[in-house]
Amino acid sequence: MQATQEEPVSLDPNGVKLECDSQSSSASSGNKADSSETGLIKQTSLEDEDAKLDEEVVRELDNINNNSEDDDVQLTQPRPGTPVIPAKGLPWTPKVRQRDLDAFLDYTREKFVGFQVQGDRTSMAGLPHPIHEGVKVLKAHLYVSLSEVQIKREEDIAKHPMSKPESEVVENATELLYQGMLPSLPQYMIALLKILLAAAPTSKAKTDSINIMADVLPEEMPMTVLQSMKLGIDVNRHKEIIVKSISSILLLLLKHFKINHVYQFEFMSQHLVFANCIPLVLKFFNQNIMAYITAKNNIALIDFPGCVIGDQAELTADALESNTAEMAHFCWRNLFSCINLLRILNKLTKWKHSRTMMLVVFKSAPILKRALKVKHPMMQLYVLKLLKSQTKYLGRQWRKSNMKTLSAIYQKVRHRLNDDWAFGNDVEARPWDFQTEECALRACVDRFNNRRYSATTVTFDPDFEPVDNNLQSVLGKEVELGKEFKRWWETWVEKEVISCNIRWEQLLVH
Repeated sequence: MQATQEEPVSLDPNGVKLECDSQSSSASSGNKADSSETGLIKQTSLEDEDAKLDEEVVRELDNINNNSEDDDVQLTQPRPGTPVIPAKGLPWTPKVRQRDLDAFLDYTREKFVGFQVQGDRTSMAGLPHPIHEGVKVLKAHLYVSLSEVQIKREEDIAKHPMSKPESEVVENATELLYQGMLPSLPQYMIALLKILLAAAPTSKAKTDSINIMADVLPEEMPMTVLQSMKLGIDVNRHKEIIVKSISSILLLLLKHFKINHVYQFEFMSQHLVFANCIPLVLKFFNQNIMAYITAKNNIALIDFPGCVIGDQAELTADALESNTAEMAHFCWRNLFSCINLLRILNKLTKWKHSRTMMLVVFKSAPILKRALKVKHPMMQLYVLKLLKSQTKYLGRQWRKSNMKTLSAIYQKVRHRLNDDWAFGNDVEARPWDFQTEECALRACVDRFNNRRYSATTVTFDPDFEPVDNNLQSVLGKEVELGKEFKRWWETWVEKEVISCNIRWEQLLVH
């Protein structure tokens, strides 16, 4: 078969047909056939190239879509091992007490409306919109502690003893301990503080002080330099252990009593304050605290478990000196004791303006400021808390000359949203209300102890016991007669009543 002859077709690179001029039309038939074959070949090759180009475009689009899906997966799911950057913000969340919210509402109502509404925390009539926003923010950060709940419960029991009686007391370990300690708790606190005073590094030896070295001092005094060095280290180590133990005992008692019931904590706190615990702790810190923290009163050669494991090296004076040089840069035992004492002091003075004024009177600010030299975060935190509580009483000049300390307080210590700790505008911080505050707290604690523990702890003098004057109740009681009374009853009646001649008319006359 012969191929049909067609006119030559010219195509541009995009495959579009071009017009032929007159010269191309006058070409010979052979040239026409060649040109037609060539035109057919070019057309098919361009179509194939277009198809390949389309396939490549589709493939590129698929690759782009796949890459975008992979990017989405990588954005939502980070690769393993990639650290997640924490969100920036304060290391603590602000808190607002219910008392602070009430004080804010009373102040704003008195300022904008002209009167106060006691007990109303919802109505905002007459107050501008910014005050509404402020109250909303305060309520969002409102924090009600366990102590406030327990105090509210005690107030309800005191006001309504019949309709809201006290619920059954849970006999846990802390409750049993408090019941056992309650009759002699003041004596226990005084005894512990006396031992703490005797073990303090700043205390001087007195004849009337407690002898805490009886278990350490030998019967015969040391005769050699080695024995003297060993005894000195042992005495200092013994004092450090005593301070650590007593501070831990006091702190644990305060923490457990506060969790069990706030008035148990307040009862112990009051007796610690009465026993001069606040000036004692300040006296403890009124020393070279860096030297106390870095004290090296351990002998590694005879410490446990090195004293029972392996071959025992000979203890010499040179070995003691080299052992002291190789020890750590700080004593964890003394650092632990300092933190415990600071936490005790903070628990005793928190929200108590009268006790905070004791810190001011005893000039604790420079003492606590020296304790900031110890570069330990927890110890610095509790020192800054104590400084924050008394800043408003120290005056403008002290704040002006201690701006670095105030900056550290801003950075490290939790703040209340409406806290004015640095300015002294607190209405509750009036000096003439301090005695009233302590007396009211003591009355609440005594009422709590008398109601819950009066059957086991409170004993009356026999001459002052209450007497029942109701005739019906007295005659209605069942009286158990003793054996001696029953034995001699008839004899007594015969002798004192029947055999005796009574002149009744004389009784009527007189």
